[in-house]
Amino acid sequence: MADSPVLTVSDLTVTYRGRGRVVTAVSDVSLAIDAGRCLGLVGESGSGKSTIGAAVQGIIPADGKAEATGRISIAGRDLTPITDPAWAKVRGADVTSVFQDPMRSLDPTMTIGRMLNRYTGSAEASVAALERVQIRRAGEVLKKYPHQLSGGMRQRVMIALALAPGPRLLIADEPTTALDVSVQAEVLSVLRESIEDAGCAVLFVTHDLGVARHMCDDIAVMKDGVVVEAGPAEDVIARPTDAYTRRLMASRITLDTDRARPVGAPEVAVVASMEDVLTQLERPELDVAAAWQSGDLTWDAFAGPTAAVGAATGLDHVTLVGHVTRPSLAVNEVNKTYSTRVRGRRVDNHVLKDVSFEIGYREAVALVGESGSGKSTLLRIAGGIETADTGVVNAQGVAGEGTQVIFQDAGASLTPWRTVEELLRERIEHTATGKGKTRAEMRAMALSTLELVGLDESVLAARPTQLSGGQQQRVAIARAVVVPPSVLLCDEPTSALDVSVACSVLNLINLLRHSLGISIMFVTHDLAAARLIADRVLVMTGGEIVETVPAERLAQDITTDYGRRLVDAVLA
Repeated sequence: MADSPVLTVSDLTVTYRGRGRVVTAVSDVSLAIDAGRCLGLVGESGSGKSTIGAAVQGIIPADGKAEATGRISIAGRDLTPITDPAWAKVRGADVTSVFQDPMRSLDPTMTIGRMLNRYTGSAEASVAALERVQIRRAGEVLKKYPHQLSGGMRQRVMIALALAPGPRLLIADEPTTALDVSVQAEVLSVLRESIEDAGCAVLFVTHDLGVARHMCDDIAVMKDGVVVEAGPAEDVIARPTDAYTRRLMASRITLDTDRARPVGAPEVAVVASMEDVLTQLERPELDVAAAWQSGDLTWDAFAGPTAAVGAATGLDHVTLVGHVTRPSLAVNEVNKTYSTRVRGRRVDNHVLKDVSFEIGYREAVALVGESGSGKSTLLRIAGGIETADTGVVNAQGVAGEGTQVIFQDAGASLTPWRTVEELLRERIEHTATGKGKTRAEMRAMALSTLELVGLDESVLAARPTQLSGGQQQRVAIARAVVVPPSVLLCDEPTSALDVSVACSVLNLINLLRHSLGISIMFVTHDLAAARLIADRVLVMTGGEIVETVPAERLAQDITTDYGRRLVDAVLA
């Protein structure tokens, strides 16, 4: 095994047929991975990286709608054609997997012990397998079902299950995307150590260059089904040669990213919308593209006079007020407790404990913390989706009408059978601004708002399922601001997006804040995104705000042990 690669892929091409179209997902890709080495496949959604992961496991469907050509060899065994029945004996033995969502992979009807025992043969060996992935009280965990474990624990169990058969090749497909930053760092460390101990080859699929840099020995960058750049990880990240790789690098947000300017490469920066705003602000002399390249473009360029904001954005229906001194959102001594019954006994979970803070007019405040810290519950209470047990939340109608929420999963928050125009019109009709408006007037409002978020008229007739994830998130933002709220509540709005799309959405939120005068409450576990968006960062744990720091000095001024741990977990 040491003399030849564990995995060899030669001239792999995968095409899909459907609705009269033929789509080439992967085109003439060749790669190899030696034992003990990790190759990262990096690229945005649709680049073909997950298709390669599927092909290497022999799970390209042989249903006439998919066709795969080329050669795949694992541990010297030629498994061509890719749909050969021999894969059934290879998969789960020589080749195993760790996926993004362990709940979809773990059998909810089986205990962890029963799942592991199928590979290990005994409870003692299963305990050892869990201890290798740094699970404490492994004997107790064996008795539990997947739903009784946290996300990080479930992912560690998945790693233990994947390594238990002693595979030659491990496929890890976005294994930490859904995890908090500190849990992500822990799981990646466990995965890396486990891989080194096992000595297997690893194909690591990710869109996060920071994760790839931490995990991988080598990187292959994919775009439109083709490998555009490949080499040692440090070389690809430090000295990228392909324009697409450079764009991905430019879209990475770190704790050192310049907060004063839009982030990412120009082509993902909603430049057209920025130019429209500047023109309406009577600043047409500023060439956005040129200013971007020179580094002269800052958010101050979009902070026009308050009275001109409506015209500046093309949203003539915006009603504005003059100078505002009162806060847009005030939260005073809010408490929230959820109660459940366990074996006939009432168990209380105090999710929020006497939480108080304010968000000023045009101010952005980020709430950061791990899952279970209470930040999303607080956002839902601020948005009127849930009610507090005690305490008061006041949202002032200063720049618009109340609060609006943008959720993490835009697709799930948009009614699938309605067109985009119907979704935006529904929002307008339920506001004071919409009273008396004709359909033509509401269509004009919808169109001007779509243009503001970088979408064109063709999207009006589309349904959410016909749009990409990035387009769905932009539509969700457009629906929230078609009648601008006083406070825009953002609940992890970029955590599921590719890096360049995430940059575009963050730029868009900043653009709306500065041009419409909207206040922002930004809930996230991504400290780099929090620093980029916010003026202040509130650190939450155990239902309490334990620290408040200026966003621009987040890394330097954070003092609590918990906050320090969150900062230290951010991957460079």
